[in-house]
Amino acid sequence: MIRRVPRRRRPYGVWALRAAGLLIVFAVGIALGQALDDSSRPAGTNTSIRTLVPATLSLETVTVTVTEP
Repeated sequence: MIRRVPRRRRPYGVWALRAAGLLIVFAVGIALGQALDDSSRPAGTNTSIRTLVPATLSLETVTVTVTEP
């Protein structure tokens, strides 16, 4: 009689640990990127001053005719 060797299943715990490790590495990478970006110098303040010149309006002449009865 031939004896069958039972197949060894891969435990799900190993895959769960690998996935958790990848998520931790990803989160650390994101945090490091944010920390490096926050430590850069700010661009500064850009102030712009503009003087508005009032426009001159031309005077219009209106003729009104009044008639009395």
